[in-house]
Amino acid sequence: MTQKKKTGISRLLEFGGRYRWMTVVACILSGLSSVLMLCPFLCIWLVLRNVLAALPDLSTVDVEAMTLYGWAALGLAVGGFLLYSLALLFSHLGAFHTAKNMQSQILHHLASLPLGFFSQNSSGKLRKIINENTAQTENFLAHQLPDMTGSAVTAVTMLVMLLFFDWRLGGLSILLLVAGFMVQMLMTSEKSMSYMRKYQDASEQMNNEAVEYVRGIPVVKVFQQTIYSFKSFYAAIMYYKDNVTEYALSCQGPMVAFNVIINASFAVLIPAGILLIGPEQYSEFLLDLIFYILFTSGSAGILNKILFSGTHRMMAQEAVRRIDSLLAEASVVEDALARIPDQNDVEFRNVTFTYPGGNVPALSHLSFQVPEGKTVALVGASGSGKTTAATLIPRFWDVQEGAVCIGGVPVSQIPKRELMERIAFVFQDSRLLKASILENVRASRPNATREQVQEALRAAQCDDILEKLPKGVDTVLGTKGVYLSGGEQQRIALARAILKDAPIVLLDEATAFADPENEHKIQMAFERLTRGKTVLMIAHRLPTIQNADEILVLEQGTIAERGTHSALMAQNGIYASMWRDYQTSVAWNIGKEGHYAS
Repeated sequence: MTQKKKTGISRLLEFGGRYRWMTVVACILSGLSSVLMLCPFLCIWLVLRNVLAALPDLSTVDVEAMTLYGWAALGLAVGGFLLYSLALLFSHLGAFHTAKNMQSQILHHLASLPLGFFSQNSSGKLRKIINENTAQTENFLAHQLPDMTGSAVTAVTMLVMLLFFDWRLGGLSILLLVAGFMVQMLMTSEKSMSYMRKYQDASEQMNNEAVEYVRGIPVVKVFQQTIYSFKSFYAAIMYYKDNVTEYALSCQGPMVAFNVIINASFAVLIPAGILLIGPEQYSEFLLDLIFYILFTSGSAGILNKILFSGTHRMMAQEAVRRIDSLLAEASVVEDALARIPDQNDVEFRNVTFTYPGGNVPALSHLSFQVPEGKTVALVGASGSGKTTAATLIPRFWDVQEGAVCIGGVPVSQIPKRELMERIAFVFQDSRLLKASILENVRASRPNATREQVQEALRAAQCDDILEKLPKGVDTVLGTKGVYLSGGEQQRIALARAILKDAPIVLLDEATAFADPENEHKIQMAFERLTRGKTVLMIAHRLPTIQNADEILVLEQGTIAERGTHSALMAQNGIYASMWRDYQTSVAWNIGKEGHYAS
C-alpha cells in the first residue's frame, strides 16, 4: 500500500528537514506565552474582588495579598513576553531553513528537468513559485503559525476561565464566542479555498504577462501604445481584480455578522445577569459582569487573529501545492546502462513524439540519418516538426516511440554531461547573459583561455562588434545602454558554439533576425563552425541550405520529400514550390517595376 503524500502544514514541516523541531518548539513556546499573558487578567480580577469585599471600609483590604497579585501580574506578563520573543526567534530560524531547503530542492529539480520544460513554462510563473510562493510559506512559519497556535491556546484557556468564575455567564459567553467562530469559519471554508486557488492563478497569470509586457516596452515606446493595446496583460490585470473583488465581497457578510455578535455581547450578558443574579450577590455580579463583558469583547481580537492566520494558512497550503506540482515534474532519467558512442552520426529511428498535454503527434514515424561530417537540412512550413526534431537530439524531450541515436546509441542511454559536450546548438532566439562578452562566450567552455575566446569571436566575425564597445570583450551586456542587435547577438552565440568545438552542430533558423550585412557575416561564421562537423540545419532562407548534403522536406511531422537541392528542384514538388516562392519574395519591391506592394 503506497503511503499517502503529506499536504498542508505537515508537508511544510517536512521541507524543514532536521530544523523542523525549531518550528515545533516555537509553537509550544507561543502556547505557553499565551497562557502566561492571560494570567495578569486573573490577578487584576482577584485585586478587584478583594477591594469590593472590603467595601465600604477599605482599611480592611489585604495589602499583602494585593501586593503579591501585582508582582505576580508583572512577572507573568514579563515571562509571557520573553517566551513569545523566544518563540519568534525559533520560528524565524525554522522558517529561514525551511525556505532555504525549499528553494534548494526546487532549483536542483529544475536543473534535472528536460530543457523543453522551460519552453512551455514562462519565467514569470517559475519566478513566482521560487520567490513568492516560498516567501508566503516563510512568512506563515515565521509569524502566522506560532500566532495561530498561541491564539488557539488563548481561546481554550479563556473558555476554562469563563466557566471557572460563573458557569452561567460563562456558558452565555461561550455561546457568543462559538457563534462568532462559526461565522468566521465561513471565511475559511472549501469555497474560500477555491477563491484562494483562483487568486494564485490570477496572480501567476499577471506575473507572466507583466514579464512579457516589460520585454515589449521598446515596442510600446516606438508605437506610442498603452497598456490597453496589450490585451493579454490588461485582461490578466482585470481577471486578478475581479477575483480579489469577488473574494472580498464573499467575506463581507460573515465579517459584519461576526463583529455584531462579538461587540454586542453586553446586550446579552447584562439582561441575562440581572435575571440570573439575586440582589444579595450584586457586588460579585458587577465584578463578574465587567470581567465577562471585557473578556468576550476582547476575544474578538483573538478570533480575528485566528481568522487571519487561517487565511495565511490557506495561502501557504496553496503555495505548497504549487511547489509540489513543480517538484512532481518528471526529471530526465539517466539510463542505468550508460553508453558512450564511438561515432557522431545522428539517426532518427521511426520516431513519434507528442508534446505534453497535446493530442496530435508533432512527429510521426520519422526516420532519417545525418552521417558523420555531413550536413542535412530540414525545411517545411511552420508547425511541420523541424524544430521539434532538432530539440529531440539534446533531449529537450524524450520520444514516446522509436529512438534518436548518436553513433548508434539512443540519446537516453548517453550520460547527460557527455551528450551536452557532443552537441552545440544555435537557435533563432539566442539568449545572452547579463555578463561580459567574455563570460557569455566562455559559458560553453568554462576553462577556455582569454585567447581562445578571442579567437572564437574572430572566427564568428565579431571584430566590428568588439571595436564599438567601450571595454571590448570585457564589456558587460545590458548595462549603461550596451545592447546588441539580433544579428550581433547571433554572432556572439555562434562564437560560443565555435569555442565549444562540439562534433555535432544544430542550427535552427540561425539567420532569422539578421540584416543582410549580419547575414553575410553569419554565413562566414557558419563555414568555420560546421567544418568537418555533423550538422542538422533548419532554415526558411533556402539559399543557406542549398549546398547541404541532403535536404528533408517535412510536412505534418513526416518526410514528404528528400534529396539534394538539384534533385528536389527536378522533382518540381513542395521544395521547388518553396524555392520559387522564396525567389519571388526577395524580388519584391515597393514602387518599382516587377513585383509591387499592394
